[in-house]
Amino acid sequence: MNLPTLLHSYSLRVETTDNLPLDTIRPVLFGLFGEVGSVLATSKKRVREKALFPQYEQSLVEEFGDALWYFAALCRRTRFGIESVAAGFGEPDREPSTSSADDTAALAALATTAGELLSIQDGESASAASLQCFLGSFLAAVRATGVELGEIARRNEDKVRGRFLRTAPADLPDFDSSFPEDEQLPRRFEIAILRRGRQARLRWNGVFIGDTLTDNVQDPDHYRFHDVFHLAHAAILHWSPVVRALIRQKRKSVQSVDENEDGGRAIVVEEGVTAWIFAQAKQASYFEGCERVSFGLLKTVHEFVQEFEVAQCPLELWERAILQGYSVFRDVRASDGGIVMGNRDDRTIAFRGH
Repeated sequence: MNLPTLLHSYSLRVETTDNLPLDTIRPVLFGLFGEVGSVLATSKKRVREKALFPQYEQSLVEEFGDALWYFAALCRRTRFGIESVAAGFGEPDREPSTSSADDTAALAALATTAGELLSIQDGESASAASLQCFLGSFLAAVRATGVELGEIARRNEDKVRGRFLRTAPADLPDFDSSFPEDEQLPRRFEIAILRRGRQARLRWNGVFIGDTLTDNVQDPDHYRFHDVFHLAHAAILHWSPVVRALIRQKRKSVQSVDENEDGGRAIVVEEGVTAWIFAQAKQASYFEGCERVSFGLLKTVHEFVQEFEVAQCPLELWERAILQGYSVFRDVRASDGGIVMGNRDDRTIAFRGH
């Protein structure tokens, strides 16, 4: 695929994720400049941390992809299509340079051309020459750092579409539908959260499950009710090794799944990501009044779980699980307990008082 075709196809595929205002160019320019800065910061980490930064190439591909997204958005706001800006350039994936000097010079040139675009004011349009100058420096930096433009475009498209576009229900993963019924998370459930002083217990089908929980922190914050989040994961993501352990419905018929997806390490990862999100949520009033959570938070969550099956879930589904989970958590906290109702078919979680 030649360069104009590759970039035109990419731009069309991500256009529906472009929710920035069309009547001002400044947010796009600031975003582009910021992402170029992130490319340089990633390169700096490689120099500073060397072998301690094994995810360098993965990070570089992501940062280049974010910069490409803003460049496509910029072209959309000018009279020049991205394919016409790319006309005249060579093949997108030529043999990369291996010289660190070339790497440094190319990145410096990229920063310079990004800075020059910042001089464009609202009501003005970038010239074809300025757009081509930036694209040329972008392609040179991509080649010099040894990553491939095709991979950059593919990975960014997957990321932004998974973040900003609602996935069709039929395309969402269901991790246990092929397993026996007694190894599946229940399609619908009602689990009571009961308070005992400053402790909390779960009751399912009239039976107490799990341990008695406290906040386990000097400043009480109702973390004793955090099983709400595991129940949200089960209902909305169709994933929760913690809930599987609580109700004893692990997928034991397949040993590798039982050990690797439902075992102790997966449980620790789920508990860890839940505790980390909770720390962020405390600083944001437990997401009250929020219709979104930050892209950065969702990307960090994905890094937590990338070695497990739940990594197949798009970021927008994680966002649903987080926001619905915290909505129910706030209700449980206000009522000092209650009943959590999960519906895997609708991928929803709701609250009902005792």
